[in-house]
Amino acid sequence: MVDHQSIDVSEIIESQRLTGFITRLVIISWVVTFFDGFDMNVIAFVAPDLAAALDLNRLMLGKVFSAGLTGTMIGGFLFGYLGDRFGRRPSIILATLAFGVLTLGLALPMGYVALLGLRLIQGIAIGGLLPLCWALNIEYVPRNYRSTVVTVIMLGYSFGNSFAGPLTIWFAPRYGWRSVFVFGGCAAVLATGILIPLLPESIKFLANKNKRPDLIAKFAARLAPGRALRPTDDYFVSDEIGKAEDFKVSMLFRDELGRITPLLWIAYIASSIAVFFGLSWGPAVLQMLGFSRSTAALAASANSIGGAIGGLLLMRFTDTRGVMSIAALPVLTVPMLLVMGLVKLGGSEFIVLNFFSTMFLVGAHFGLHSVAGVFYPSAYRANGAGWATSIAKIGSITGPMIGGVALSSRLPVKSTFAVMAVCPFIVGVAMYIVGHLERRMSRNGQRRRWAKPVALATDVGVPD
Repeated sequence: MVDHQSIDVSEIIESQRLTGFITRLVIISWVVTFFDGFDMNVIAFVAPDLAAALDLNRLMLGKVFSAGLTGTMIGGFLFGYLGDRFGRRPSIILATLAFGVLTLGLALPMGYVALLGLRLIQGIAIGGLLPLCWALNIEYVPRNYRSTVVTVIMLGYSFGNSFAGPLTIWFAPRYGWRSVFVFGGCAAVLATGILIPLLPESIKFLANKNKRPDLIAKFAARLAPGRALRPTDDYFVSDEIGKAEDFKVSMLFRDELGRITPLLWIAYIASSIAVFFGLSWGPAVLQMLGFSRSTAALAASANSIGGAIGGLLLMRFTDTRGVMSIAALPVLTVPMLLVMGLVKLGGSEFIVLNFFSTMFLVGAHFGLHSVAGVFYPSAYRANGAGWATSIAKIGSITGPMIGGVALSSRLPVKSTFAVMAVCPFIVGVAMYIVGHLERRMSRNGQRRRWAKPVALATDVGVPD
């Protein structure tokens, strides 16, 4: 009788039907990213009250926004390392608990300098969560569902942001603006209690690290019900050949990744400038244009939902037709932003055009999120996704700062939309080139050979 058998974890993942185990994982990830989005962006909706309470001008407020985004940059690097070193599960739990507690801290009375510091630290925890959730889910679902699953998870972030406006409108007049931070912080802490008993560790992470064969067997059995799997079996990952190496940034530039990674980063930076300008200044800009505070808040929330719709429209195209499909939405965004910035429009026309431009702009950003991790193997997938999202924070940080400078200048407020049109143009060009490279490599049969033989072969999330 054979005491053990060799089990290919990749084969189990690719041949599975999407089970209740996967559905539960996606739902749990959706919940924590909901509060991640809420706690990150609710400050934009309380900005007028915050500015009045602390006597902040527009430039100071822009620095507060950017402090949080600077923290998310650091968080992507830090938690990417922690996720690849110690595991996705403990790192996600730590990040969720940390940003919940720190959001509660924002409700405390403080001065401008203390606010900057706390917002920076809060951003570190918030920025660390998303790439970890992407990595964990990517490592449990078949290749042709990865972009879809990442997009669904990102909807949690988008809905968290969209609910920030209505909840601020409800909480602030009754309990004061600080109560919004209390709600967001307490909810995240409670969500941590859900993660502890229910969140699994990545099966590929465990197999690559030769850790906890009992957990590998347990999770593999949930992906392949009825299959005889035991802790004594030998588990391996067939599409990642060789021994895991200590992460080096140079790994992100091996072979074809040497072209893919820079283009992905450039697209991410440009997209983040436009998206985070809208997230940080959107409600305030609409008020500057003459809309009421409630209309501005509801319009901003509707825009977030529109972005989620754009991501939903795109996700299956990305899984079935590749990265080239991401380039379509920025192309549609450019003329809309030019019209908004240069053409005289009525109030209703402007709101409608603002909704659709945001839907396409944020939808393309969702598309970037959906492919940020799939180009890299599981041994350094959290680092790959973490570096991509952290580099993107160059745009996330400068977007609100550019907005603060532009809105404090003599430039008409409307004109800022025309200026931002350059961002989706860059995104479209970069992703068109990435898509062209992807298709060329697919035709040449190079899809499975993205890493050197002595290293890990890249597990590319490209449709067959």
